[in-house]
Amino acid sequence: MTVTVETLEKLERKITLTLPVGTIQNEVDSRLKKLARTVKMDGFRPGKVPMNVVAQRYGYSVHYEVMNDKVGEAFSQAANEAKLRVAGQPRITEKEESPEGELAFDAVFEVFPEVKINDLSGAEVEKLSAEVGDDAIDKTLDILRKQRRTFAQRAQDAVAQDDDRVTVDFEGKIDGEPFQGGKAEDFQFVVGEGQMLKEFEDAVRGMKSGDSRTFPLSFPADYHGKDVAGKQSDFMVTVKKIEASHLPEVNEQLAKSLGIAEATVEGLRADIKRNLEREVKFRLLARNKNAVMDALVANAELDLPNASVQSEVSRMIEGARAELKQRGIKDADKAPIPDEVFRPQAERRVRLGLVVAELVRANELQAKPEQIKAHIDELAASYEKPADVVRWYFSDNNRLAEVEAVVIENNVTDFVLGKAKVNEKSVSFDELMAQQQQG
Repeated sequence: MTVTVETLEKLERKITLTLPVGTIQNEVDSRLKKLARTVKMDGFRPGKVPMNVVAQRYGYSVHYEVMNDKVGEAFSQAANEAKLRVAGQPRITEKEESPEGELAFDAVFEVFPEVKINDLSGAEVEKLSAEVGDDAIDKTLDILRKQRRTFAQRAQDAVAQDDDRVTVDFEGKIDGEPFQGGKAEDFQFVVGEGQMLKEFEDAVRGMKSGDSRTFPLSFPADYHGKDVAGKQSDFMVTVKKIEASHLPEVNEQLAKSLGIAEATVEGLRADIKRNLEREVKFRLLARNKNAVMDALVANAELDLPNASVQSEVSRMIEGARAELKQRGIKDADKAPIPDEVFRPQAERRVRLGLVVAELVRANELQAKPEQIKAHIDELAASYEKPADVVRWYFSDNNRLAEVEAVVIENNVTDFVLGKAKVNEKSVSFDELMAQQQQG
């Protein structure tokens, strides 16, 4: 079969397909005969329905199926013969005029672009590094202790202070009127931890059990409760109970309660350090990988196939609707989300995917089995039973594919860092954590 490919614009191509009418009809007849052997209709025994009745009932749908199948096969064969890498689904329309005894179709489609990656030696990449020091270990220890703190009731004349847990009744009013969510009884919070607005905490700090106080409170303009955001209110609060917090000592007992194998203070600190170093490694990898991908995209030249971008936009919209549904939003699956919301992100994803695929192909950066195994072992190391986690990954091809994608990205990151101008920058543990949250 000789295939003529017409270039319409950039990545858009057109192929004309022809199919003999006889081939279509033969396949329709064959499928109708097969259908007649099993079809059930009122007034006929199974398998005894006359062919003309079967054809009358099912002829159109079978003809439609055959046309779809045969045209699809013809397109696939033509694309393969022309060595085309087709992006997305072709738009196929029947031509008004066809050679005698044949049906002709125009298939309009996009092809994947040629990707040109410029010399990476001119690319600049900022590579972060960070160390886990004693400060980070101490802060983590404080968090672990707070998670296991106990509370004991203070004396009746004691005043509420930071780190105390208070039990209060409160009621707020705006312009003298109560508002939804502005009243509670036996409400508990720890003073100084930011659970309540600052003016509320400031009012409670210094109060005794049994004290009541009225105070003004301004809701921030960006407050999560939209009905009260940016408004002035008056609150009355009554303190019913004050409890002092007690943090467990850093000792062997704490280490034992945390399940540390070597139940000593040194063993506990060493375990925390190992976990933090693992976390730092993954966060640095993610941050540096993003910097590499930015440099890679900036150094590549390619046209984007609209079909791939639109497919990615649709996938992201469906993902957004699924997330809304999880949050309990009514009719989330029908939420009107314009394509433009996700198009820039979709274009970047498609561009990056094509560039990475070309770099992997050209430089043989595919994931090796031993790399996949090593990555899974590392992921499993932080769990109580690593062997079970390893089995969990290897028992599912989709999970393995996800790991393989990550390993490929790591290979690409290492490759680019080996070629580009790398600017090393050391950041503190806290800076790295804050950067990751913002990203």
